[in-house]
Amino acid sequence: MISTAIRLARVGSRSELAAAVLMGLGYPCVMLAALIPNVWFFAAATAVTYVADWYLHQRGSYLINRLGKVRAGLSIRFLLRQLMVILLLARLDLAESPLFYAAVACFLLFYGLQAPHGAMATLIRLRRTMPVVTRNVDLHAVRIPDAPPGALMRRSAEKMLHLDIPAVVGVLIAAGTGEDVVGYVGIGLTLLLALLYLALLVPYVRRGRLAPPAPAVLKAVDSWLREYQPTVVLYFSGSNESAYQGNMWLETMSRVEGRPLIVMRERGLVPQLAETSVPVICVPAGTHLMNLDLSTVRVCLYPANVGKNIHILRVPTMKHVFIGHGDSDKLASVNPYSKVYDEVWTAGRAGRDRYALADVGIRDEDIVEVGRPQLEPIKSWTGTVKN
Repeated sequence: MISTAIRLARVGSRSELAAAVLMGLGYPCVMLAALIPNVWFFAAATAVTYVADWYLHQRGSYLINRLGKVRAGLSIRFLLRQLMVILLLARLDLAESPLFYAAVACFLLFYGLQAPHGAMATLIRLRRTMPVVTRNVDLHAVRIPDAPPGALMRRSAEKMLHLDIPAVVGVLIAAGTGEDVVGYVGIGLTLLLALLYLALLVPYVRRGRLAPPAPAVLKAVDSWLREYQPTVVLYFSGSNESAYQGNMWLETMSRVEGRPLIVMRERGLVPQLAETSVPVICVPAGTHLMNLDLSTVRVCLYPANVGKNIHILRVPTMKHVFIGHGDSDKLASVNPYSKVYDEVWTAGRAGRDRYALADVGIRDEDIVEVGRPQLEPIKSWTGTVKN
């Protein structure tokens, strides 16, 4: 039953399910507390919604994404809480008090500041997105300014919205105790922190703090390629769950003769790539990849059959070899797509026989048995049996 609830709620664990339930029940309780009205019940229910919402974001719950699709996204949930604060003040007969007007003005100004904050954060991300991501590649010819601190840019919208907490807490304390000054302090602190956040982002919007234009970066990459002159390329593309397919060949690539290079296509896979001394270039755009100077490459190795392979298969000056990411009796091991490669390397005779039995058009002379390099460290026992 619990597993069914987890699946229906689009969450990944029991703790996420509990947080989703608390958040779902919390908002009706907030509204009920505002209508009764009861300040401390309202405060407790509001705290539950804050904590549950934060926890689901920390876990990267898929439910958060779904809520945004049905117009119940993060900003709407924060706005709903703030509207309930205004309703609570009205139900407490404080609609004519200065605190009421101060709270309304605070929340309006606070939401007004969301627009410039979102615009600056988006501009910084877009203008700092390089056309390539590299490792072990010297791009000294391009001046790349330091990025903003991760604390400023990571989940920036969520951080900005949470700055309403001082105002909400201050107004609730003022409503419950009659000490309006606490509410004014909370309101002032929220607005001050929001303005400070904007001020911290402003320096990174200046032209000098943005990434260089794409043509300049690609020119520097081409210059490095002409200097390095790679001869063997491991070309890897896939989903976020397929990083292991490239990682299993890193040690082999570091020991190949010549000058190895790893070419990737998805930015999200680069952080998942294990440590390696081999130069890595991630080129997301197909047009950028096709314009790179790879004329010195003699062999290109492919660990996976994916559509983006076509962007480099079109290069006629190199030999294209499918090496896969493990031989087994599955359909992927006899994919007819393998006909596009000059050669298909298998671990042994079983791989050759597998293609012959499948009869998918792979010629026997195009199959090369190369063993499994990952097993090289395993040594055969040469001793004698005793007793």
